[in-house]
Amino acid sequence: MSAQAGADLTIQPLAGRMITIAIDAMGGDFGPSVTVPAALDFLAAHPQASVILVGLEEVIRAQLGQGGAAAGRLAVCHASQVVAMHERPAQALRAKKDSSMRVAVNLVKEGAAQACVSAGNTGALMATGHFVLKTLAGIDRPAIAARMPTARGHTTMLDLGANVDCTAEHLVEFAVMGSALVEATEHKPRPTVGLLNVGEEEIKGSDVVKEAGELLKAGNLNFFGNVEGDDIYRGTVDVVVCDGFVGNVALKTSEGLARMIGQFLSEEFNRNLLSKAGAMFALPAIRRFKDRLDHRRYNGASLIGLRGIVMKSHGAADRLAFACALGRAYDEAATGVLGRIAELVAARAQPPVAGPAGALHA
Repeated sequence: MSAQAGADLTIQPLAGRMITIAIDAMGGDFGPSVTVPAALDFLAAHPQASVILVGLEEVIRAQLGQGGAAAGRLAVCHASQVVAMHERPAQALRAKKDSSMRVAVNLVKEGAAQACVSAGNTGALMATGHFVLKTLAGIDRPAIAARMPTARGHTTMLDLGANVDCTAEHLVEFAVMGSALVEATEHKPRPTVGLLNVGEEEIKGSDVVKEAGELLKAGNLNFFGNVEGDDIYRGTVDVVVCDGFVGNVALKTSEGLARMIGQFLSEEFNRNLLSKAGAMFALPAIRRFKDRLDHRRYNGASLIGLRGIVMKSHGAADRLAFACALGRAYDEAATGVLGRIAELVAARAQPPVAGPAGALHA
C-alpha cells in the first residue's frame, strides 16, 4: 500500500465486521474518472465497508480531490501498469505483474481485501483470478454469474461467457455455485434451478444438456427441470444454468433489446407535439419503467468458483453502474458465499434424501 497514503486515507477498523474491497481503479473504458467517484458513493452507502483503490497513484489522487467523506475507510495502493481492454490474457499474465488488476487480485489472496472489482479486460481478469487465487475444492472451472431482470424481480444466470465448451459435469458445477450464490446473498433456502434448453421435455437438447439434466435430477439441489429462453424473463426459476456460449449470446441479446426498446420509446414520444405532450403526463411511469429495465442496476458479474471473490463490472459502466458492482461484491463477502459453495460441493458427494429432512439450509 502506498507509503504516502496519509492519515486521512488509512483504513481503520470499525465496530463490527469491516469488509474491504480492492478496486482496479484503472480498468474499464473510463478508468479513475468513474471508479473513484463510484467508490466514494459506495462508501457513503456502506458504513461497514472500506476500499483500496489500486492503480497509478497520481491519477487516482487527482480524482479523489477532497474525498474527506471517506476518511479512515479509503486507501491508495500504487500499481505501475495497466491492462488494456483488448490485451491478450496470456500477455497480461506474463508481462504485467504490477498491473492494477493483478495487484487488486493479489490483495484478496493476501487477505488484505475480501473481494476485488474490476471493469477491465474480462479474459485477463478471469485468467488472473484463476492463476492467482485458484479454484475452490471440487470446482473444475469458474463461471461468470450475473443477475437478469424478470417479471418477478430477477434471476441469476451462469455461465455468461467464461466457458464456451462444457461437459455435463461442468453444468452441474455451475448449478451448485449459482444455488450457493442465491442462497447466501438473497437468503433463499433451496433456490430453484433450471437448465436452459430448447424445450421443457427431457428428451430435447444436446447430449450434454440431457446428461446434465439427469445428474441434476439425482442430486441434492432443488432442480426445477428444463427451462426455455422466455422463462428467463418470466422469473420461472431462481437460477438459470447454461454453457458460456449460450449464456453470453443471451446476455448480449438482452442488452441490445433493452437499448432498442428505450430508443423506440424515445422516438415515439418525440415524434410530434402531441406525443411530446403525452410524454409529459406519462413521465412518472416512463421513469419507473426505465428503472426496472436499467441495466446499470444489475451491473456486476461474479467470477464464481475461485478461492476469493472477484466481481467483473461492465467495461462501459458509469458511476452508478460501478457502484452497484461494488455493492454486489460487498454482499457476497458479507454473506459468506465461498463457504456456502464449499458446503454444497460437499453435499454433492452425499446421496439425496427425500422430503424436508433432506433440505439444505444456509
